[in-house]
Amino acid sequence: MEIVIPDDVLVSIKLPRAEMERELKLELALILYSKGALSLGKAARLAGLTKREFLEELARRKIPRHYTERELEENLEFARG
Repeated sequence: MEIVIPDDVLVSIKLPRAEMERELKLELALILYSKGALSLGKAARLAGLTKREFLEELARRKIPRHYTERELEENLEFARG
C-alpha cells in the first residue's frame, strides 16, 4: 500500500526532509495503536521501533497501554517459567 501526500502538504510539514518518513510512520503507528486498530507489536513494527522503544514513546506521550487478556496470560506463563 502506498499513501500519497500532496506536494503542498509535504512542503508545509515542519520536519527535516530526512526525518519526514520516519516521523510520519511513528505518528501513524501511535494513532492506530491508541485507537486499538493495531497491536503493540504491529504498531512498533510500523514505527520502526522495538517493542521496548515503542512503549517508551507511549509513556513519553502519556498514551495508555492496552493490556489484553492474552498478554496477561503470556506474562503469567513466562513468570511461571
